[in-house]
This record gives sequence, C-alpha cells and structure tokens, in this order.
Amino acid sequence: MSMQVVLVFSPAAREVHEAELDLPDGTTVADALRASGWLERFKDVEGLSLAIWGRRCAGTHVLREGDRLELLRPLRVDPKVARRERFTGQGARSAGLFAKRRPNSKAGY
Repeated sequence: MSMQVVLVFSPAAREVHEAELDLPDGTTVADALRASGWLERFKDVEGLSLAIWGRRCAGTHVLREGDRLELLRPLRVDPKVARRERFTGQGARSAGLFAKRRPNSKAGY
C-alpha cells in the first residue's frame, strides 16, 4: 500500500516549494526527505526544524496518509519583540484598545 504526503519548504519570503510524494506505508519523516531529493537540491535543509501540519516532529516520526510535512526556517525576530515594536510604531494613542490611557503612562498601559 502507499500513501500521499505533501512536502512544503519556504527558503525565503514569497518563495514556496511544494511536492506531492507517493510513499509506502510506514515511511518516516527522514525517509520522505531522502525520497524527495530535497537534501541534495537545497543545501540548507539539514539544520531546519520539521513539522507536520504546524506541529514539530522528529525525523523518526512515521507519516500517515494526507500528512503535510513542513520544513521550518528559524525565526529571525522574537515574535513578542516584533509585536511590541509594531505596537509602539502604530501610535498607541490614536486608536485601539489603549487609546484612552492614563496621563504620563507607558505605551500599552
């Protein structure tokens, strides 16, 4: 028996590579990567994190029919810091939840 698995990788912003693989039952994540040929095609795949439908997994995880295997790039910016920077840059006084804040208080309080 065989199963269909989708492999997705985005090496840069607005650049997405997707491949549908027909693999035998019992195939692991590492086996799927080798079968796809992406280890040779993309040089920086080795150190990336792996996820199935957005949930991290190990290379020994056994795939199931319809799984979407994702190769995840490392984050360049901490999401909390990025949100804080956006908040201060949007002008917290003019609109939103903190439009009416106490005088002389910090942004967001």
